[in-house]
Amino acid sequence: MRIFLVRHGDADAEIPEGLGDEARALTAKARANTAAHFASLSERMGPIGLILTSPLVRTVQTAQILSFVTKHEGLLRANRCLLPDMPVGAVEPVIAEHSDENLVLVGHQPSMGALAAHLLGMQSFPKPVNPGTVIALERPESDSTHLKFLFYAAPGQQVLDVIQ
Repeated sequence: MRIFLVRHGDADAEIPEGLGDEARALTAKARANTAAHFASLSERMGPIGLILTSPLVRTVQTAQILSFVTKHEGLLRANRCLLPDMPVGAVEPVIAEHSDENLVLVGHQPSMGALAAHLLGMQSFPKPVNPGTVIALERPESDSTHLKFLFYAAPGQQVLDVIQ
């Protein structure tokens, strides 16, 4: 099982009139940049079984772009466990339920960094989780407690196979 933690792309700073923060959409530049970034990672990510996203507009748009670019033909679902104010442990039952497939979780910061640290058994994740960042983890068959780090890919930066 592989888990890809994805922070949504850059969102418009302005909140749409009459709506809340949850309605902020990706900027046009972010849509283009995240598509290019995900395309560069597509082969490295391999087949994806399920994409789960926070229900906020910017994360759903990011998940849709990732789904399209990676030619994902499976499910794309919104899940409340990825909302910005949910505790890190809220996603654990979802991960357990889908332990037989590669899973993409599209969410927010600081949640994605905290979740990466939690799943890796670290105090904190040592790299910034900027918009569009992908953190790849894998569950080794021999150890189901903590996941193994695969790569860290922040837009515009070299992909890291080791973090310190």
